[in-house]
Amino acid sequence: MTDKEKQTTETPAAEEPVVDTEQTATDTATADCPETDKVQEMGEKLAELNDKYLRLYSEYENYRKRTSLEKADLLLNGSRDLMKAILPVVDDFDRALAALGNEEGILLIYNKMMKILEQKGLKAMEVKGEKFDENLHEAVTQVPAPEESQKGLVIDVVEKGYYLNDKVLRYAKVVVAC
Repeated sequence: MTDKEKQTTETPAAEEPVVDTEQTATDTATADCPETDKVQEMGEKLAELNDKYLRLYSEYENYRKRTSLEKADLLLNGSRDLMKAILPVVDDFDRALAALGNEEGILLIYNKMMKILEQKGLKAMEVKGEKFDENLHEAVTQVPAPEESQKGLVIDVVEKGYYLNDKVLRYAKVVVAC
């Protein structure tokens, strides 16, 4: 037999565990090395600072989005108080037109003012004959329905309701058939 064959056929009596001396040497060296501790500390500090940066960036983005939404809402509904203050004047115009029989001069002024208000987002509610909706109407009174089919419907409008940019500015005060 050759030497190689003898080595493969012979088995050692007790196998010794193979130890990687290079790996254990580096492990013990890194455990005792103060530079490695500093590198590890710097890595932890970097991770902490990166986390803080990401959180701060997220907070800033949320702030930016929230303020842009508030700004858009302010632009759309900033004139809300002014429109509410003008509505009694519009009501007076309606009463004057009804009393004077649609005088041409007053009608011209009224139409001009309503056109400007509509351009700014004001829109009158059309509620007469519709089903009563507590989200849009305020029931001033209830009267017996002249017909069974009119139960729950708005039969008269005491004060018009208005929308400003599709949001209710003033609820319509109505009379409901019961």
